[in-house]
Amino acid sequence: MAGYSQRVCRGAACSALFIVCVAFSCAANAAGQRNSPPKQRLPRPEELGRGYVLKRDPATGELLRVPVKTPGEAPGPESAAPATIRAQVNLVEVACNVLAPDGSNVRGLSAQDFRVYEDGVPQSIAHFDASSEPASIVLVLDASPSIYRELAQMKSAARALSEKLSPLDEIAVVSFSAQAHLLLPFSRDRAQLEKALDSEALAKVENSSQSHIYEAVYRAAVELFGGRTGRKAIVLLTDGEDDGLGLTWDPASAEPKPGRQADRLTFDDVARALSSRSVATYIVSTQLRPKAMTETWLAQHSGVSLISDKTRELGVPPYTAYLAELVRRAGGQLYFLREIGTLSEVYARIAQTLSSQYVLGYYSSAPEVRPGWHALRIDVGEHMEMRVIHRSSYYLPASQ
Repeated sequence: MAGYSQRVCRGAACSALFIVCVAFSCAANAAGQRNSPPKQRLPRPEELGRGYVLKRDPATGELLRVPVKTPGEAPGPESAAPATIRAQVNLVEVACNVLAPDGSNVRGLSAQDFRVYEDGVPQSIAHFDASSEPASIVLVLDASPSIYRELAQMKSAARALSEKLSPLDEIAVVSFSAQAHLLLPFSRDRAQLEKALDSEALAKVENSSQSHIYEAVYRAAVELFGGRTGRKAIVLLTDGEDDGLGLTWDPASAEPKPGRQADRLTFDDVARALSSRSVATYIVSTQLRPKAMTETWLAQHSGVSLISDKTRELGVPPYTAYLAELVRRAGGQLYFLREIGTLSEVYARIAQTLSSQYVLGYYSSAPEVRPGWHALRIDVGEHMEMRVIHRSSYYLPASQ
């Protein structure tokens, strides 16, 4: 009996010890969970374009966003704005890449190496950044069925993009077909980026066979870049076939319409929105590159519209011509996925370009700068063998 009692006591002691250990382990796990940072959840997709309507100013011809205060209530009046802008309050930012004769990016230049001209007049550089300040990048993804197969590459492609960028650079994600949705606001959290690109919301944010490319770009430009400075870019993945604006080879199809259609978004409005906010467009087309649209040909036509009979006679599809025209006006680059290989390779190239950019800021030397488009030219002074890639003009809104 004594031996039996000792065995029972030892068993009870073991059971008690086991209970104490389990309790301690649970308490430790609970404490660890309290001390570890909470896992961030992806926000719900947010439809862009809500809370305002578009109204065209009859005096300036510009498209304005007029807030809608409450559902069913008429829009409030747009605040008055001067027709011109004083030069000293209008900082013009121009991002550029400097290429050596072999095509590689040239780093290590200073503000003294650059010359900036607006409408042919030299300007004094007031702000200079050699890719040290954070960049703001929006991935705009065409989720229409025509390029659904490309979305499977997005996760690895985004990883290639983020690996080349600075950890301080912020990335947002917009998905669109007939409507645009914000899947991820600007964030430095690369894990959140992968979640956004791996989520079902990317391809299932809406069930539509339409693709409103330019409306999505416009919404992203006017809603996401407010108050941001420095390098700003939209990276657009699309086939270029837009169902929203009714674009044709007639240049008038890209311009505002009179009468009842005056408030409709146009291609010109998209180009103005990007240029006035200094947002470059890096477009990845899933179509084949037209034979005539070589890099040399694009460089030769950087100062003239690509929407012309001459471009049509070269066999360039209109939807590709408009993508190239948007890049010509707003700055950036047009890539063709099929000639490069994988989406990861394209995104890595874009990241390399963004990471090698210089941003030059200046205040126009003109006493009063007229609203509208202004020609830009940048060179690197004595380094004439180098080539500077930059947008050819900028747009100054009258309503700013």
